[in-house]
Amino acid sequence: MAETTVPAKREEKNVPSTREEARTLSPPVDIFENDDGLVVVADLPGVSKENVDVRVENNTLTIKGHAEGICPTEPQYQEFELLDFFRQFQLSEAVDQDRIKAELKNGVLMLHLPKKEQAKPRQITVNVG
Repeated sequence: MAETTVPAKREEKNVPSTREEARTLSPPVDIFENDDGLVVVADLPGVSKENVDVRVENNTLTIKGHAEGICPTEPQYQEFELLDFFRQFQLSEAVDQDRIKAELKNGVLMLHLPKKEQAKPRQITVNVG
């Protein structure tokens, strides 16, 4: 699985932008492989279940998250701002994209990317003839 970030498409060429592009953070990610497939663990602090978007399109896994602060009022002084999260990964053909599962708990997103059956290693029995 390779990380791939798709650049935003510009409508017109050689036209300067008059607005600031949306800024995002790339969440830290750990990827583990087990017998069943891959497990992706992404840190998304401040992101609730309603504000996370995980999708697969054209063999690209996209993780988006919108962080919300817990303070009920506007701060009088602010040293940091909450930014949205964005990360993309290119999936191999060995991943069974129809069976991907996601769970979010305490700001940690865990994705289970199972291998296709033909991609799983299997034991071959040896017969004595």
